[in-house]
Amino acid sequence: MTTARQRRLGAELRKMREAAGLNAREAAAILGIDHTKISHMETARFGVSAERLRVLARTYGCADQEYVAALEAMATDRSKGWEQDYRETLPSFFLDLVELERRAKSLRTYQIAHLPGLTQTEDYARAIFELVYPPLTREEIEPRIAHRMRRAQVLDGDNAPTFSAVIHEAALRMRFGGAKLARRQLDHLLSVSERPNCILRVLTFEADGFAGSGQAVLLAGGPVPKLDTVHLDSAHGAILLDAETQLNSYRLLLAAMEERSLNQARSRDFIHKIAHAL
Repeated sequence: MTTARQRRLGAELRKMREAAGLNAREAAAILGIDHTKISHMETARFGVSAERLRVLARTYGCADQEYVAALEAMATDRSKGWEQDYRETLPSFFLDLVELERRAKSLRTYQIAHLPGLTQTEDYARAIFELVYPPLTREEIEPRIAHRMRRAQVLDGDNAPTFSAVIHEAALRMRFGGAKLARRQLDHLLSVSERPNCILRVLTFEADGFAGSGQAVLLAGGPVPKLDTVHLDSAHGAILLDAETQLNSYRLLLAAMEERSLNQARSRDFIHKIAHAL
């Protein structure tokens, strides 16, 4: 099974070729290879060596050396992450999300009804999974919780990505699991907000309407902006977006939401106030 990273590399090769105005047969003719190899590389059926990738970049006239170097790193890194431990127990999009998070330089998200997964306590996560419909069995819930708790470790360590979250007041006031559990979760959220690499902002009800109110979004920053990825949650699994127009739209959307949110200090005070009232 191919990973999201492998599929993204193939997609970037296709983008480079199309930007050069070449179809697969034309590119293959220039390179002196069968056109099916181009297709296989772009659909991640075949791997790509660093040397072949540089040849492709030159053939396609790509002069962005930083971008090409980042693609080389994607092509040559064969390391497997801990998410592979869950290959037999969880749907593949759970694994794709971990791979995206642990390789990201930055993570930006906004959440309307739930607190960000990377900030959730075990009890809060369990309360959410117990509300999934159709209902999950205990055997399905427990690995999901363990997976979510392990995901949170990405925010630790010297090479942890910067994490910026806009959280709507509605998510802060939702009492998944009852008032006591909700307060413990908010206390944990406040402790996360004190980390140097974490920025939490609250979007209050007073902000009135705002764009993007109907979905939860994660923007994972790649080694270069061209390799950023948007992750969207849906009832049917994850959706990954990487077209430049899509990335720009979500960058603007996140910036607009951050602009309308309380600053970090006022956000912490606001969370304290809600937690104290529970």
